Amino acid sequence: GCARDWDGLTCWPRATFGEVVKIPCPRFFEEFTSFIQRNCTQEEYWSEPFPPYTIACGFDEGSSKGPEDQKSYYSAFWRVYTAGYAASVTSLITALIVFAAFRKFHCTRNYIHMHLFVSFILRAVAVFTKDAVLFADETMDHCLMSTVACKAAVAFFQFSILANFFWLLIEGIYLQTLLLLTFVSNRKFVWWFIFTGWGAPTAVMFAWVLTRIHQQNTGCWDDDENGVVLWIIKGPILLTVLINFIIFINVIRILVHKLKSQEGGGSHSSHFVRLAKSTLLLIPLFGVHYIVFAFFPESTGLEARLYIELGLGSFQGFVVALLYCFSNAEVQTELKKQLCKWQYQEYLTFTHRHGAFSRETSPVNYVTQLSLLDKISPKRRTSVLQDGVTTV
Repeated sequence: GCARDWDGLTCWPRATFGEVVKIPCPRFFEEFTSFIQRNCTQEEYWSEPFPPYTIACGFDEGSSKGPEDQKSYYSAFWRVYTAGYAASVTSLITALIVFAAFRKFHCTRNYIHMHLFVSFILRAVAVFTKDAVLFADETMDHCLMSTVACKAAVAFFQFSILANFFWLLIEGIYLQTLLLLTFVSNRKFVWWFIFTGWGAPTAVMFAWVLTRIHQQNTGCWDDDENGVVLWIIKGPILLTVLINFIIFINVIRILVHKLKSQEGGGSHSSHFVRLAKSTLLLIPLFGVHYIVFAFFPESTGLEARLYIELGLGSFQGFVVALLYCFSNAEVQTELKKQLCKWQYQEYLTFTHRHGAFSRETSPVNYVTQLSLLDKISPKRRTSVLQDGVTTV
C-alpha cells in the first residue's frame, strides 16, 4: 500500500492498494468545508489530489489565498506574536525583580502578583518551545511527528494556559477576601493560594496526559481532539472564568456599597479601589474571548482566534505587568526614591574624589610642601647651625 504522506498542506494516512482517501480541506481555509481525495495507485504511489486544492478549497492560482500567500501571512503573524511574547517576558521579569528587590513590596498581594507573572512567563516560554519543536524545520514530516519532545512541548503549553486562568482566579478570590474580611491571616491564605494556583493545573494536566496516552495517543497531541479529551482542558478553564465572572459582579457590588458608606472611606478604601481596578479589568479582558470560542469547533473562526489568542494574547503579560507594577503609584514612588538615592550616592562619590584630587593639586598644597621641604633641607640646617655658632 501507500505510506503516510505529508504534501506540505495535509497529512494523508496510510492506505491500501486501490483505496481512495477522502479528507477535508486544511483548517486555515476555514470558510470551506469541501473534501479532497487521493488514490493509492497500482505502483503504490499517491495520485495527485482531486479535485485540486485550487478548486476544492475555494481559491484559484491567482488568488491571494493560495498556499504560498497563506504561508507568508502566518509567517508575518508569527513575527507579531513573537515580538508580543518577547515584550511580555521582558516586562514581567522586570516587574518580578522590582517586587523581589524592595522589601516594602514583600506582602501577600504582591506574592500573588508574582505568581501570576511567572505563569505568563511560562506561557511565553511554552509558545517559543512549541514553535521550536514543531515548526522550526519546514521540511519536517508532520505525519510522522510523534516524539516525546513534541508531546511534552504541547503539554507544557496547555499547562501554562491553565496556570494563567487559575492564577487570575486567585487574584479575584484574594480581592474579594480583602473586601469581605477585615482581618485576614495572610500567611494562612497564601499557602492555600499557591497550592490551588499550581496544584489544580498540575492535576488537570495529569488527567489530560493519561487520557491522551490511553485514548488518543496520535501525532503531537496538537491535532483535533474528541469531545471528552477536549473538555478535560476546556472544562476547568470555563469554570475559572465563570467563578471570576461571579466574583466580578460581587466585587462591584461590594465596592459600590463601601464607597457609599462612611465606613468604606479612607486610605484602605483607596487601596482596595486601586487593586480592584486592575483585577476587574483583567477578568473580562482575559475571560470573555475564551467563552465566545469554547463552544465552537477548533476550525471555526480560525482567523479571529489567531488575532485574539496569539496576536492580542501575546501582549497580555505586558498588560499584567503594566497594571500591577509599572502603573502602581507605590512602585513609582519607591523607584523614584531609589533613583534619587543612587544619584545622591553618585554625587557624594564624585565630590569625594574631586575634593581629594583638588587638595592634591591645590597651589596652597604646593606652598605647604615647599615650606616643609625647606625646613628639612640640609642647607637650611647648616645655615642655622652657623648662625648659632657666630652668635655664641
